[in-house]
Amino acid sequence: MRFWHIFVIALLASLLVPLSYGGWDGLNRLRELPLGLMIGSLAMVVLGWNLNAARLRLVLGGTGVRMGQGKALATIMSSEFAMSATPAGTGGALAYVFLLHRHGLASSHAAACYALEQLLDLLFFLPALVLLSFILLAGGDEFHVGTQLALLGGMIGGGLGMLWLLVRHYRGVMLAGGRLLNRFGIAPRRRRRIARWVIRFRQGLGLMLRLSRWRLLLIYLLCIGHWLLRYTILYFIIRALGEDLSWAYLFLVQMFVLSVGQLTLLPGGSGGVEIGFSALLAAWLEPATLAAALIAWRFATYYWYLLAGAPVFFFFAGGGLWRHLRWRWR
Repeated sequence: MRFWHIFVIALLASLLVPLSYGGWDGLNRLRELPLGLMIGSLAMVVLGWNLNAARLRLVLGGTGVRMGQGKALATIMSSEFAMSATPAGTGGALAYVFLLHRHGLASSHAAACYALEQLLDLLFFLPALVLLSFILLAGGDEFHVGTQLALLGGMIGGGLGMLWLLVRHYRGVMLAGGRLLNRFGIAPRRRRRIARWVIRFRQGLGLMLRLSRWRLLLIYLLCIGHWLLRYTILYFIIRALGEDLSWAYLFLVQMFVLSVGQLTLLPGGSGGVEIGFSALLAAWLEPATLAAALIAWRFATYYWYLLAGAPVFFFFAGGGLWRHLRWRWR
């Protein structure tokens, strides 16, 4: 299946699910949202991008590489666009590494930079999940969140465990990977090149993890700010529609549906995100309100990534990288 077929299916799925649930009444409810709220939601996304750009500058600055805020912002927006436009978000990492490599970093160090940011994200979500568990379970578990908490805890804990194993026991991982590549008929010269890249990646990650404590703390605070901004948008949308749901529960809903939605292997988790969102909020919101909230939230946190990120991506990264990303999913 060609890339454009997958992309069109993803867009249709993300629109048809809320419309099938809320019908035209959902669109009528959508018109009730104040224009200022939607502009504010998009501004929150842009502010989050700037926080991530500042985080990238701090990471690079700790290794002696300088990057301006504008270029860092363009890197973040381009990689977010690539992540939103490709199945399972695979294009995001490729775009990120490509753009940092173009800026002068070795591709292995660029990948280590990306891995560090993902590690910090996981280290935010794990304590956030623990805190949400206390808040929601202390409230009598009126939302019945036990299953979601267990699944999210397993995914986040598993991700951190895999990273620890890869870093701690990389020699065993490399040997096992070498045997696997040999079975697939990869030439010895290419296997050695991959092994050297993995070693440089580990060295780059070790270098970044040795950044000063104040720098790592500031990077982590920027990480927290970005995710709090992004995950608060839904709360404001639902309040604007006249409903009052727990901020903690809405935060958990977003963590769950955005993680599980990627299993659809469609860009942006389309289909899976919408179905999960509807299933977890159907008991608290009427269909029209739920559909309006879902469309407005997805516009701010998915369509906006595509609309605002596309021109930046094509100007900054060029059509060559886009053709490469499309080719991977033919």
